[in-house]
Amino acid sequence: MTAAIVLLAFVTLQRLAELLLSRKNTQRLVEKGGVEVSPAHYPLIVALHAAWLGGLWILAWSAEVRVFWLAVFVLLQLFRIWIIATLGERWTTRIVILPGAPLIRSGPYRFLKHPNYLVVALEIAVLPLTFGLVIYAIAFSLLNAGVLAVRIRAENAALKKCRVQRE
Repeated sequence: MTAAIVLLAFVTLQRLAELLLSRKNTQRLVEKGGVEVSPAHYPLIVALHAAWLGGLWILAWSAEVRVFWLAVFVLLQLFRIWIIATLGERWTTRIVILPGAPLIRSGPYRFLKHPNYLVVALEIAVLPLTFGLVIYAIAFSLLNAGVLAVRIRAENAALKKCRVQRE
């Protein structure tokens, strides 16, 4: 088995596990009164990520792994774990606002407003670069930037509205 297959299998299993965790956390948040905001763009996010990962399986399964980019990717995974651990049961792949709950301001959220989106944006570029797929990294980074612009705008609006209601 090649290093590329091992890495792609890891990322695939990681994403599937995160989807299960997200579903569980979303359900808990909704049971506590959480409200999903702007769900219309969610299928686009899922499609983009599925196409990104599926394309990598097609193009990179036998590629040589570049050690530098692999190291960057591993660091991003540590940052991802820190983000998920910081948010705990409030981490989800959807935008779910829990009215009355304070914003998380610990962990990486002390330094960045949206650290998860930074990690995702970097992963979209770095994993293809790990396999030498520069054009692929650029193309999906541009597509992801468009989706993230919509998502961040929706999340910021929901958080602002929620803060106004609390005050």
